[in-house]
Amino acid sequence: VMIVNTASYCGYTAQYAELQELYNRYKQNLVILAFPSNDFQEQEPEDDDTIATFCRNHFGVSFPIMLKSNVRGSMGRHLVFDWLCNRNKNGWCNQAPVWNFCKYLIDEKGRLTHYFAQTISPLSADVIKAVEA
Repeated sequence: VMIVNTASYCGYTAQYAELQELYNRYKQNLVILAFPSNDFQEQEPEDDDTIATFCRNHFGVSFPIMLKSNVRGSMGRHLVFDWLCNRNKNGWCNQAPVWNFCKYLIDEKGRLTHYFAQTISPLSADVIKAVEA
C-alpha cells in the first residue's frame, strides 16, 4: 500500500500521472491511496467530489481518492497519518508530511517500510525498488 497526501493546486500535482503509471504497472500487488489535504498553503480548497473529478479528468486516476483530510499537526489529524508519523505506533518513522505528495509504503504485513519526500518521483528507481521488494 502506498499512501500519499495530495493537492490539486501544487507544483507536484503532476505526480498524479506518475502515481497512476505506477499503479497501472503494479496494480496486482500495489494499492495507492491518495489523501487530499488543504494543509499546505491551501492548495486543496475544493470539495471531495470536485477533487475526485479533477483527478480522473486530468490524470486518469483510477486508484482510490480518499476524503479530504488533515495530515499534519496533532489536532484533527487523520488516524492513518497519526500512525504513519509516530514511531511509537509504526515502529520507526516520525516523519510527518512536509508538503503535498509525500509517500509512505506499507508492506503486505502492515509494516511501514519506506517514506519518500515530495521531491521523489513515484517512478524513481528507489520507489520502484521498494515496491518490487
